[in-house]
Amino acid sequence: MLFYIKGKLIKKSPVHAVIDTGVVACMFQISLNTFGRLPDQGDVRLFTHFHVNGNDFSLVLYGFVEETERDVFRKLISVSGVGPNTARMVLSSLSVSEIRQVIATKDVGSLKRIKGIGEKTAERIIVDLHDKIAKGSELGTEIIAPLHNTQKMEALAALSSLGLDKTKTEKLLDRIVIQNDSLTLEEMIKQVLKQI
Repeated sequence: MLFYIKGKLIKKSPVHAVIDTGVVACMFQISLNTFGRLPDQGDVRLFTHFHVNGNDFSLVLYGFVEETERDVFRKLISVSGVGPNTARMVLSSLSVSEIRQVIATKDVGSLKRIKGIGEKTAERIIVDLHDKIAKGSELGTEIIAPLHNTQKMEALAALSSLGLDKTKTEKLLDRIVIQNDSLTLEEMIKQVLKQI
């Protein structure tokens, strides 16, 4: 089993990253939190989770800047009804420390606001993970991604690839930018995910 992969970051977007190990280039599905903590280029290390899709037996590699985030991802997918894409959506909407807070305080409402999570799934996550996650240590301050001129289009592409309606998402992004034009790409995407 792969524990982590080190190499040169050659491409990243809010939903995936490509690392050249010198032998092979690996594409990782990533959360928005990991995206925000990755540099624009250079040597990186991603903790890995290798997932086999039961429907078509396709293989997907997930990557996380912090081992703690991978651990939360694995705990989330252990909950009945929560697959890797839903777990990634949770980790894109909330930081690890926010997830712990939501579970510790049994805040069903905050989980229900995340795309793909209904009330029953939110309750199941809290019941199944309360003792496993709520008592964990907190992550440090997150590194904010640099601002780019094309960030609205990048945000729209990332959110569309997560399955959000493009027209509705674009309208939300326009409203968010009007309210605060100094948001980073990561913050912009999080704002949309909280309002969907």
